[in-house]
Amino acid sequence: MKRDRLIYSVLLILCITGFWLFDNFYTPAEYSADETTETGEVFSQSYLPAPTGGERVVHSYYMLSYNEAHEQAEWVAYRLDKGQLTYQDRERPYFVEDPFVRSKSADWRNYRGSGYDRGHLCPAGDRRFSEQAYNETFYTSNISPQDREFNAGIWNELEKQVRRWSREKGSLHIITGGVLQDGLPSIGDEDVSVPGYFYKVVIAGQPAKPKLLAFLLPNRDSDQPLRHFLVPLDSIEALTGIDFLAGLPLSLQDKLEAGVHSSGWKFSN
Repeated sequence: MKRDRLIYSVLLILCITGFWLFDNFYTPAEYSADETTETGEVFSQSYLPAPTGGERVVHSYYMLSYNEAHEQAEWVAYRLDKGQLTYQDRERPYFVEDPFVRSKSADWRNYRGSGYDRGHLCPAGDRRFSEQAYNETFYTSNISPQDREFNAGIWNELEKQVRRWSREKGSLHIITGGVLQDGLPSIGDEDVSVPGYFYKVVIAGQPAKPKLLAFLLPNRDSDQPLRHFLVPLDSIEALTGIDFLAGLPLSLQDKLEAGVHSSGWKFSN
């Protein structure tokens, strides 16, 4: 009996040690095949934001500008085509550091015990059409600290609404991120900033005659309808310092960014 208890104790210690090592040091292999994807294949050059000083990284199915000071992307941009939408089940992978961010993106462990979700910017639900596309969304460069009720609630509702618009309109370009400003609270050893607001810009149509909606949502639970969060794109530019739609003629930029133009966009709530 004593021998059995000793063996049991040793096995228990080994298991606990193994789980601790896995939890603290294990890092899976990278998900992207390479960096050969052209920007234009992922997102239209006409709608790209102007350079901000962040590190621009192009993955196979989305691109981003990484803000090292805040340890997250200041914007993530991707195209969503109707043909990409599927309900196919995918095995949820691990969150891993983005190997293509030169300064290294924040470790997922910064979020552990913080009370915040690892909120996707490019949603995994938009990238179920292939294993690589889905797995890429689990790079930590594509996540930001989100209130749990916000992530599961109004933010999720907006993501589902965007998918409905894609089915209706065929193809959309989306730019999204947290509003990164000085003085934000932070989490983890790497001081990952917690945005007070998140934005999402949804663009439909060709660059010669695009239509867009811009949303600005506080990082908290809300039962307000999505229309409540519509704002002029100018207001998001003022908050973030990002010049959106930089590839369009200035006269067209001014027209698109100055107001809220929601005609032709059907809302489910």
